[in-house]
Amino acid sequence: MWFSFWRSRDRFTLDHLRYLTDQLAKVQIVNEVNKDFVIEALRSIAELITYGDQHDPSFFEFFMEKQVVAEFVRVLKLSRTVSIPLQLLQTVSIMIQNLRSEHAIYYMFSNEHMNYLITYSFDFRNEELLSYYISFLRAISGKLNKNTISLLVKTRNDEVVSFPLYVEAIRFAFHEENMIRTAVRTVTLNVYHVGDECVNRYITSAPHTEYFSNLVSFFRNQCMDLNRLVSETLKNPGPDSTSAIVAAVDEIEDNLYYFSDVISAGIPDVGRLITDSILMLLIFPMLLPSLRIVDTNDMQSGVVTSLYLLCCILRIVKIKDLANTIVAALFYPLETFTRFSRGKVNGYISDRGLTSVSQEPDDDNIAKCNAECLTVNVPQSSSSSGLDTESIMSEDNCSSSNLALREVLLAYVTKGDDVQVLGSLSVLATLLQTKELDESMLDRLGILPQRKQHKKQLLQALVGEASGEEQLFSSENSLMRDGSGCEPGVYLEKIKEQYGLSFLSSDFLMSPRVPRFQVLDALVSLFCRSNISAETLWDGGWLLRQLLPYSEAEFNIHHLELLQVSYKNSATALVKEVRGFWPDLLITVLCNEWRKCKRAMESSYPPKEPKCILFPSQMLSSEDIPEGSSFAAGEKMHEVVKVFVVLHQLQIFTLGRYLPEKPLIYPPGDLPANSRAQTSGLDVSGPKPGTEVSLVSAVPCRIAFERGKERHFCFLAISAGTSGWLVLAEELPLKKPYGVVRVAAPLAGCNPRIDDKHPRWLHMRIRPSSLPVLDPAKFNAHAHAHAHAHAHGKLKTKAFVDGRWTLAFRDEESCKSALSMILEEINFLSDEVHRRLKPLLNLETALDLSGPEEEDSSSHSTTPPNSV
Repeated sequence: MWFSFWRSRDRFTLDHLRYLTDQLAKVQIVNEVNKDFVIEALRSIAELITYGDQHDPSFFEFFMEKQVVAEFVRVLKLSRTVSIPLQLLQTVSIMIQNLRSEHAIYYMFSNEHMNYLITYSFDFRNEELLSYYISFLRAISGKLNKNTISLLVKTRNDEVVSFPLYVEAIRFAFHEENMIRTAVRTVTLNVYHVGDECVNRYITSAPHTEYFSNLVSFFRNQCMDLNRLVSETLKNPGPDSTSAIVAAVDEIEDNLYYFSDVISAGIPDVGRLITDSILMLLIFPMLLPSLRIVDTNDMQSGVVTSLYLLCCILRIVKIKDLANTIVAALFYPLETFTRFSRGKVNGYISDRGLTSVSQEPDDDNIAKCNAECLTVNVPQSSSSSGLDTESIMSEDNCSSSNLALREVLLAYVTKGDDVQVLGSLSVLATLLQTKELDESMLDRLGILPQRKQHKKQLLQALVGEASGEEQLFSSENSLMRDGSGCEPGVYLEKIKEQYGLSFLSSDFLMSPRVPRFQVLDALVSLFCRSNISAETLWDGGWLLRQLLPYSEAEFNIHHLELLQVSYKNSATALVKEVRGFWPDLLITVLCNEWRKCKRAMESSYPPKEPKCILFPSQMLSSEDIPEGSSFAAGEKMHEVVKVFVVLHQLQIFTLGRYLPEKPLIYPPGDLPANSRAQTSGLDVSGPKPGTEVSLVSAVPCRIAFERGKERHFCFLAISAGTSGWLVLAEELPLKKPYGVVRVAAPLAGCNPRIDDKHPRWLHMRIRPSSLPVLDPAKFNAHAHAHAHAHAHGKLKTKAFVDGRWTLAFRDEESCKSALSMILEEINFLSDEVHRRLKPLLNLETALDLSGPEEEDSSSHSTTPPNSV
């Protein structure tokens, strides 16, 4: 019989289908002898039914008539080998996925055959079998609609009492294999988006609601795993730990997007269930208690991870009650959540927020939250009279529990380290962009943009809630004078009633202008700090610009004075760079960063994503940059330029002036007729190997680029505008005093020095002609090659180090003459850079040139007298 199966026949015919089903019906046992036939028969039937569904309806009519699905179930019961369940699940999955006829799907889902297969006791110790089973569930869920879903549920009195597809799928919701978890989520979303009211009631009834709290418990453990990775990376940074954090962040964000997709299905109560679970299992007992003010090296990872997770949850999970409850919680003192976290929540004991040891969630039994009702009496807060960040961050008060979390965030901005500042700014920026938040909540936090304040007051005046003039022009928002009637008060009451947390404080009844000025105070003080990176200051600049009105009135004199002092300090630092290692590239870097900063400040989104706070700054490794090298000086110059640019642009923004597309600098001047660049015959494009130059000012010298191979050259130092070069040329014997350029190097940063023991030797540093910030592709390739060689134990490749020239002259006078020529040309170069920067360094001139209205760019390029 088995031999006849393999005879050649026309496969895509009804006869062949009839033959296969007849042969399958004769099978009374499945063992090693006939398993190959059964597997091939199952596979071929799936192929024929799929073909018939698209070309010949009689195929499926025969399939129904012979009740072939029942034969599949019978064969499964007979099977004693794992290969048959594998093929059967694959066969049914293929058929369900490819059947287009709704009538065919109805048949497949009827007669309880699918539910039998769903609940069959497969041996899931076989990972491949589990994978096929989950694919089978996903295939079924892909065909669900309001008509077909009724075929897979059991009902009693019009209520669903059994839904095997959903129940069996969520059994594997927390499987260790990510692909299994992803497939289960697809099944659940397909179920949720059907929108069947009876099924929805089943899903949101006990014990099935535990799935949502289990989801958050699983997510909470992922958050703690991320915190451990961040903590380890802070101690031992490296590419492996960074890639592990990236993978963990991706999974966390995938989980949150799943929450968002679940909520978007619109099932009643699911949003509330997820909100309650996130608040009670994650926000209240873990994230908020981690936001305590600590020393830089103490528990910093918990703070950083919590700030990131708050941003992530607010940005992705679009639930109005969740967002507003989180913001309302920021008005609570830290002590409230420190006590809350000491309670036993979901079988998990924590008294240190995210730093606790995680436990795997118990899928079968998740305990309920039994937090005590806490009432904290808070004394009159500093908020009512302004935020005293000095006292908040002082040694004696750094562990104070009476601070509202809102004040803690601002304290990070004013006194935290760079990562804490960036994390706090990210939270404030995320809140500012969270559309689910009521504007009154933003107003109470002090981050409601001024244009929205005016718009709200105008609308209130138009609808007659109060005197139009009183609301539109008063310094107080009259709607918010009574704290008990505002939205924040509503959510504070909800927190008390639903979550058992309350506090008594007059802090909340303060004028909304107070938190607004506190935020402005914190941001202005941020720009007065010298230990914060430029990238973080850019984020602060973006937030400040969002909050600024376009007039000076919102800022008090103290704000403006502090910003001006900070700006002048940055201008002083910029001038020092004119005499530094990279003056020839200073203007180029400045123009590049001006455009980038303007684009960042005017963007709808902050310059950096919240996840950036989890990673170290993407600068070149200190291993690759020796201390004192030109690369270190170049990074410092780049940082100084970025700080200067953001502070300069903020000066313009705060005064409501137009921000030009390019920085206001003078154009290049003409070269003096007697300059070495002119007498040598070079132009601003510089000397290239093979270029002919005049050697009138050159000094003969010797240099050995290889051991024992000394060569004779004529040495020149030349500057042309903001560029300069060190030139070694070979004299042309038949065309004196001309020569041909053989080697050229940058003049700036050469740091010439006559040898102490050999007064005829001149030592010079030879730095690269460009910086990583200007040519990232070149330097990244170098860095990657170095890292690859180092990782594989090879000899260390040439890292980011400077070159050295030692020139030997025929006498001491020639050596001193060469040194004098270098210093003179460096001065010419630096003076030209300083001349071009003068209008930008003079704040009053720059503001006058920018003007209140947009001007033609040509008006900013007036050429001044070409005097140094």
